Order: sequence, then C-alpha cells, then structure tokens
Amino acid sequence: MRGNDTKQGAVFSYITLERRVPAEHPLRAIRPMIDRALERISGELGKLYATTGRPSIAPERLLRSLLLMVLYSVRSERQLMEQLNYNLLFRWFVGLEMDDEVWDETVFTKNRERLIAGEVSQQLLGAVVAEAREKELLSAEHFTVDGTLIQAWAASRSFEEKSDPPARGKGSGHDGDVLLRDKVESKTDPEARLYKKATADQSVPSYQGHAMIENRNGLAVAAQASCAATAAEREAALEMLDKVIERKDAGAPEAAMTLGADTQYQDAKFIAELRKRGVAPHVSEYTKGGNRWKNALSEAERSDPGRAISQKKRKLIERVFGWAKLDRQLKQIKLRGVRRVDWFFRLVITAYNLKRMSRLIPVPQEGR
Repeated sequence: MRGNDTKQGAVFSYITLERRVPAEHPLRAIRPMIDRALERISGELGKLYATTGRPSIAPERLLRSLLLMVLYSVRSERQLMEQLNYNLLFRWFVGLEMDDEVWDETVFTKNRERLIAGEVSQQLLGAVVAEAREKELLSAEHFTVDGTLIQAWAASRSFEEKSDPPARGKGSGHDGDVLLRDKVESKTDPEARLYKKATADQSVPSYQGHAMIENRNGLAVAAQASCAATAAEREAALEMLDKVIERKDAGAPEAAMTLGADTQYQDAKFIAELRKRGVAPHVSEYTKGGNRWKNALSEAERSDPGRAISQKKRKLIERVFGWAKLDRQLKQIKLRGVRRVDWFFRLVITAYNLKRMSRLIPVPQEGR
C-alpha cells in the first residue's frame, strides 16, 4: 500500500541528540578524548576571559567547532555555521542542543582570535599527547622528524623588492646565503616566502610545517610552523626535541633516544647538537652525487642496527602530512602571518592525533 505524503510537521521530538548519533560513529570515540583534554587546560582557558561582562562563546565549544572544520574539511567559518544550523551530528559534537541559536560567523572569528593570542592550540596538543601517554600509546625513546611546505594565502605577483634586504651571510639559504626569497616581500602576507623543496619545483609563497612523531603508533608529540628557510627544518627539529626531552620523566631513560630523519637533516651542526643531547642520529645519508661530503655520521652511528629500523618507520610521518594536506585547509592555508599559521597547524596535528587515537583506543559500548 502506498504511504501518504503528509505535510503536517511535528511540533516536538522525543529522540535526543545523543540517541541520534550511531554508537559506531567515529566522533563518538573522539568526543570523550577532546573533553578530557579540554578539562586539562580549563584553567589556562579561564585566564583568557574577564570575570565580569557578557558571556562569550564557550572556548570548549569554539575548539570543538574548529576541530570539526579540520576533520570534515569545512572550507570557511560561514559554511561551518551553516552546517551547525541543521547538522545534528555537528551540534552534538560541539555541545549545542537542537534549539540553541548558532553564532554569527563574524563573532565566531573574533572569539577565535582570543584563542590564537592565548596559544590554545599548543596547549591542546600537549593535553592530547598527555592523554596518549596515559594510555601507553607513545614510545619514550624513538622518534622521527620531518617538515612540509604549506602554501600561503598570497599570489606570486604580490611580491615586490624589499627596501632593507638582509646583509651577506644573514640570509635564509645555506650558510646564510641571501636568496631571492630574502630580497622580495609579499604585499598581502609579508611573512610568506617564495620557496621550493626540490630543484625542479616552482617557487610558491609558502610557510613550513614541522612535526615530530613517536615511532610506535605514529602519533605527533610536537609540532610547529615557521617561515620557509633551508635551515628552518633543523632548527625546528631541535626546538621540538628539547620540548620532548623536558617532558620525559626524571632520571636516565631506559634506552638511548633516537631520531630518524631524511637527508635534509644530514648536517654536521645538527648531528653535533643531537650528540650533545644524547640522541642517536638515525639520519639518512647521501649515497651519490656531489652531496656526499655533507655526511657527518660516525662509523658506529652508520652501522647502528636501529638506524635501519628508524628509516623504515620514517614513512609514518608522511601519513600525518598526507592526511593534513590531501583535502584539508593545510593544502593552502587561509590565515596570514606565521603566528596564525603556527596556531592552525598545531590544531590540524591535534585533529590527526585524535583521529589516530580513536582507532587505537577501544570505545566501551554503553547502553542507550
């Protein structure tokens, strides 16, 4: 029998948002993890707000909304507000009830600026890493580092010659060479630089994103963005490594720390800094061409059997960058300035960690 196409709308709904989200949905595993991470940084979030006045958007809801933008590749804040208006799954994840009013996109972006100024994404990444450490998902000794280019929100034609280019030996090239990117500057994003990683590539306005992962499950333990430069990857690697070392428990580690990397990190100064920190340099070496003179590993370091294992594990970090850039905002970031790019890059890496951890941590099935 054919059913009737009735037009009368229901006034009330007797099914809650909680019941509408399937038990096996991936966001069900992510929501409790992000809630625990937000609890860890609740005190720091409170410092960003005044004790009196009209309440603003709750920072917890703001951060959950921003994570949805990354996880679902939402292109803009306007589109996100549209989704929140009718997407019940998004409302449930953010913490909005079905009758709650959605924010204006301008108000949303202004509140986001407060989180950027407070470096909240850095704190959130640390809280998620702490959650992974409690679940015993992290290796405490073996790590991999790498960098990737982030295309800036600027056009090549917006670059003009600088009025005060750096002096000889103070440029961003090898040994301080002054390159083209040091002589020109974009009118729309002055901190973006024309850069390419391979000789055959075309130079595009870019920033660089850097990440350090542990080798057990491929979770990122540190991340940051910087202006594009030849030495930026090695400098960022040492900064991230120092943060990881600081978080280690007091006392001598059970085993020597190792750091895997590609040939971009094969530099005598960088290798010496790793040795100074007691970290075994499992760095790839040049095997042919005119760059073999750059190889700085000792014979003992070169023959270390763990180095081959680290080089096999090195592909795990490419999964992080591949996920972040395939169809998400890091393919070409819409924020300008290294501070904003750094903030958003860490938020994307946090989202990757949450997605990865949701597959590693079993979700208890609760009766509904």
